[in-house]
Amino acid sequence: MAAIDQTLALGDSIIHTTDPRVRLCCAVLLTVTTALVHWLPPALLALAAGAGLTLLAGLRPLAVIRRLAVVNVFIVFLWIFLPFSVPTGPLDAALLRLGPLGASREGVDLALLITIKSNAIVLTLLALMGTIPMQELGPAMQRLKMPEKLCHILLFTYRYLFVIHQEYHTMRRAMAVRGFTPGTNSHTYRSMAWMLGMLLVRSWDRAERVHNAMRCRGFRGRFHSLARFAVSRRDMMLLVGCAVMAATFIWLEISRRGLA
Repeated sequence: MAAIDQTLALGDSIIHTTDPRVRLCCAVLLTVTTALVHWLPPALLALAAGAGLTLLAGLRPLAVIRRLAVVNVFIVFLWIFLPFSVPTGPLDAALLRLGPLGASREGVDLALLITIKSNAIVLTLLALMGTIPMQELGPAMQRLKMPEKLCHILLFTYRYLFVIHQEYHTMRRAMAVRGFTPGTNSHTYRSMAWMLGMLLVRSWDRAERVHNAMRCRGFRGRFHSLARFAVSRRDMMLLVGCAVMAATFIWLEISRRGLA
């Protein structure tokens, strides 16, 4: 059965050996504050922090670059449209003109800010959450008193996403055996709609069977994990360091607005 790539979770670095609960808290602190900044200096600082955590986790550069490339594919579209979407000020000249369209400095600055923030958040999540094995992430969320339903959704999605994917390939093979050749015609659209509908029905049926089986085994809405977590002094130092970094982002943002 296929599985989600968890190669980032394999390692013995300082980040890998940190309590998963601490890593979750650090990830929330840094990513939320990074998303809230609207100024380039704190965004660059967040990018440096994400890169530093990635180095601290000892992640393979190729694996990190491959994941960053996926994110930046979408950011390329921002660079294509955003500079021409933000209006130019009355006293500002356009940086680039393509007929009636003019690229404004404000649009370029906004695209640059979004690019830096996005990469900073991805690097932070790769270092702090990508290094947590899925079998430890669910229990760590439960220990932090996160909603039980959220933990269940995460764990069940991880467990049965592969089953649904396998079911999809089985149905596609069955269609191919019957001579189905996809194209841009009404027959293809009807066939694909039928297949997706049947996939939804089978997923629902499997969910009902799994739910009934769990109830027969005494499931009462909570998973009992054998994982044991312990916070060390080094873990607390990492948490304090991330909290200080997040506070620095906020302070820089407030200082820029003249509210400090």
